[in-house]
Amino acid sequence: MNAKTENSTAVVVSIPRFVGYFLWLGTVGFGGPIALAGHMQQDLVDKRRWVAREDYVEGLALAQLAPGPLAAQLAIYLGYIRAGIVGATLVGIAFVLPSFLMVLALSAAYVRYGGLNWMQGMFYGIGAAVIAIIARSAVKLTRLTLGKDRLLWAIFLTLAVATAWTSREIIWLFLLGGVVAMIAKALPSRKPATGMAGLLLAGLAMPGGGTLWQIFEYFAKAGLFVFGSGLAIVPFLYGGTVLEHHWLTDRQFVDAVAVAMITPGPVVITVGFIGYLVAGVAGATAAALGVFLPVYLIVIVLAPSYKRWAKNPQLNAFVRGVTAAATGAIAGAVVVLARRSIYDLPTILIAGASLAVLLKWKVPEPVIIGCAAVVGVVLRHG
Repeated sequence: MNAKTENSTAVVVSIPRFVGYFLWLGTVGFGGPIALAGHMQQDLVDKRRWVAREDYVEGLALAQLAPGPLAAQLAIYLGYIRAGIVGATLVGIAFVLPSFLMVLALSAAYVRYGGLNWMQGMFYGIGAAVIAIIARSAVKLTRLTLGKDRLLWAIFLTLAVATAWTSREIIWLFLLGGVVAMIAKALPSRKPATGMAGLLLAGLAMPGGGTLWQIFEYFAKAGLFVFGSGLAIVPFLYGGTVLEHHWLTDRQFVDAVAVAMITPGPVVITVGFIGYLVAGVAGATAAALGVFLPVYLIVIVLAPSYKRWAKNPQLNAFVRGVTAAATGAIAGAVVVLARRSIYDLPTILIAGASLAVLLKWKVPEPVIIGCAAVVGVVLRHG
């Protein structure tokens, strides 16, 4: 599918230039999915007019409705609009590759120098700041997605308590939240429903052996429950990588989330760090493919028929319920991770100060992480 010619505001640009923009955004884009989506609107729609406003709005709505990291999904959709499957493929690779390579470099340094005092000091401070960042994200998401809807708040609280209590991902509760919202708000005569995520889950649950396949399969399933924010994957990853598979320790998991915070691009790139700790570069690659391949497939499968189902009230109600559940899981993950990262007076102060700054001022998250790292090194060497 080529750029739409009926909208005169869309300027046709070469594929290399179009893909080059996403390579640049993936290299320097900080601030999470909403910020990255805002950059795309400002740069591609308003300034350069490479994307028609209608196409951007449709892509953003698709990214909000379908499971997967929002910014990556929107980028892939815009690539699809520009040049079909080839455009979606090139844009997806360009957007994810820079942060993936940065995570590989950080992972290698972490493995090599993780036993040194200065590295331990850095992550001592960073771990506490990460809890503040996740807490701030949970606050923002509750304001954005729940409003004053009592049913959505009930779903949110159920998942928050369940996640904090069990420290595990509870997939059936996510789906139940969507079904309850769908029944209560849309009263469908037939179930729409879980088909989108369910078909993909069934397709991914193929027999296979070896650690790399286990990594790929696990992260592919986890990525299908990213709604509302890339941080929605955190409670799933903690339950699976720490408690179930025992791939990481509590400390390593918090450090993995921290690595995602200090690199640009999608937050879910934290899976690359986890995969590297489990099985080196091959493990990082398997984890990243696991998270992003379903996103890519969702876009190229659903984009052609998007207009037919986008306004379906049952589907929209289901997604709102799942999003409320995901937001609750993030809030519960704050409690789970805080038990491991905030355990003395300095970490309490670092987390408290970080949260206060984030709530009061628009300070970039990497700056908060950097300051916390410096404080951590000073405290550990002091």
